[in-house]
Amino acid sequence: TQFSKEKYLLESPPEKLRKELEEELKLSPADIRSHGWYHGHIPQEVSETLVLRNGDFLVHDSLTSVGDYVLTCRWNNEVLHFKISKILVKSNETKVQYMLESDSFDSIQELVRYFVGQRKPVTQSSGAHIYCPVSRTLPLRYLEATFALSNKQGSAYSPSSQRGAYIKRRSVTMTDGLTTEKMISHSPSTIHHHKDAMRNCAMSMDQIQEYRCPLSPVGENPLSPAYSAITRQRAHSGGRVLAVIPPSPVMRRSSDPQLSPSDGPVPPDYATRTSHSAHSSPAHHCSFQSSETAGSYCDLRPCPSGPPKPPARGYVERLRVEEGRQEEAREEEEKAFIPPQVETTSLFKPSRYESGLIPAENKPLEMSVLKRVKELLGEVDARTTAKHITLLDCKVARIFCVTPEMQRMMGVSSGLELLTLPHGHQLRLDLLERFYTMSIMMAVDLLGCTGSTEERAALLHKTIQLAAELKSYLGNMFGFAAVMRTLELPQISRLEQTWATLRQRHTEGAILYEKKLKPFLKNLNDGKESSVLSHTTFPHILPVLSLLERGAAIGEVLEPWESSEAGVDVVMFHLEAARTIAHHGEIYRSNAENKLQGFQELAEIREIFQTEFQMRLLWGSRGSEGSQAERYEKFDKVLTALSHKLEPPVRHSEL
Repeated sequence: TQFSKEKYLLESPPEKLRKELEEELKLSPADIRSHGWYHGHIPQEVSETLVLRNGDFLVHDSLTSVGDYVLTCRWNNEVLHFKISKILVKSNETKVQYMLESDSFDSIQELVRYFVGQRKPVTQSSGAHIYCPVSRTLPLRYLEATFALSNKQGSAYSPSSQRGAYIKRRSVTMTDGLTTEKMISHSPSTIHHHKDAMRNCAMSMDQIQEYRCPLSPVGENPLSPAYSAITRQRAHSGGRVLAVIPPSPVMRRSSDPQLSPSDGPVPPDYATRTSHSAHSSPAHHCSFQSSETAGSYCDLRPCPSGPPKPPARGYVERLRVEEGRQEEAREEEEKAFIPPQVETTSLFKPSRYESGLIPAENKPLEMSVLKRVKELLGEVDARTTAKHITLLDCKVARIFCVTPEMQRMMGVSSGLELLTLPHGHQLRLDLLERFYTMSIMMAVDLLGCTGSTEERAALLHKTIQLAAELKSYLGNMFGFAAVMRTLELPQISRLEQTWATLRQRHTEGAILYEKKLKPFLKNLNDGKESSVLSHTTFPHILPVLSLLERGAAIGEVLEPWESSEAGVDVVMFHLEAARTIAHHGEIYRSNAENKLQGFQELAEIREIFQTEFQMRLLWGSRGSEGSQAERYEKFDKVLTALSHKLEPPVRHSEL
């Protein structure tokens, strides 16, 4: 058969589409494609079916005016369209601006931030407010290909064509305020074409989540979607939230609705009632109710023909009949709902910690223990060390080895979701404790090397290799950031003789650190780069922890959002990243299990990288339970003293 580019575009596998959407959303915030509320090249009629609640909004390209955009929203139970015009402003230099009535902005992103953040009405005449973005669930390339094919047949896709009805919509523009456009009719041949075109669009991508906000406070009558309203469903495995999209028509089950064009027009008032009653399940609401009738880009509904009559029993009703036996069980389960526990004490209890490497009562930095730790670490390579660190990191963060009982107590299935929630406060503190304690212990290992400069340079090289293994081989961004913090501590970075020897004896390690590892970490913190989802076992959560627990974060260095001119963009990037991280806990768990499959732990090495052991080693059996701020402040002075002992500071009189 002849190769068809259009058919290839529309028949991409779901996994490919999911990854393509992920790559789009990872782009720089300055790129409009990185924002889920931008839907690209979709017809206006389709956008109307997506905004189901008051305050819902999205932005798409204007199909009638190239370069312009349209802001579609719902307010007072009515869909409104606002044209955003692209204009050139000439002053000292020509620049592009985007105008919505009398307001102008440098970018669409700035326009959206203004109206959402300031809670200003989009126009005074409409009084419409926007605050809940509707995220796309398919990549822009796919949408453009789909609707471009539809448009080739002579008309834009209209949901009402499935009911053989007319569509009447209100449009708000810059000049004419509220106007009623002409009603558009479609012939049965056009309807058949759109059915075929949209069937190709129904790809099952059941792990792309649409991020929704709470229900609008304004009373409303949600209409059923025909494009991308994804429901959330509680999986049986500990309450993990999944996104559900109706199955592809190619794999249609016998209970799925069939498509049939109408023989004649249906009165507009009946068309409205049909759209609500045929799919009355609140799929668009934020309550976690299951409904496979939630719309997708191509969830076409059956069309009544002839005079008005009650709609046939839909898929939801039939599904409920089939699952009638399970209804009572579900109700009992809901009645037995137990709220998640709010943890108030740390996971780490160093005073109760028992170890074969450390006595029951020990002083800070006991030489015999330090010597044994150094010997053990010298016996294993960087990759083995990295695997031990990753294993413990993932357990502390509850990425894997999470029992059903732990999930019930957390109220979620993964610690990566818990750390984004209010009752994840203690987990965030524990992760910060582990992060800082790990970096301090690694610094002690480096500064405790009192041998020759060559020996310190070799140990520094091994530490750089450890950072590279954590980043590239294991995808552990948390452990990677902890080791990088060690290398960037002023007490380490000031050792000029050691770094000079590193460049001479281990040139490749020095280049790796300066040219790859440091820039990569900076880009992660600045929101300019993110780790590849399919390769990551523990994502970069430090910015989120610092944002949510600012008082617990230590150090005098300003965060990227505190010193950068683009601070708001950086914060927004990390908050978006937090939502993505919370959603993909299952993927990170799977990645971690695959990376550590068959790994045999060494008991003593594992012990060295346990946080309780490190706290006991650094602060002793008594000091380890003290105030976190005091512990870190004291140890900063200890590290400074060790650093100055290795390479005394140059006095001004000696210059």
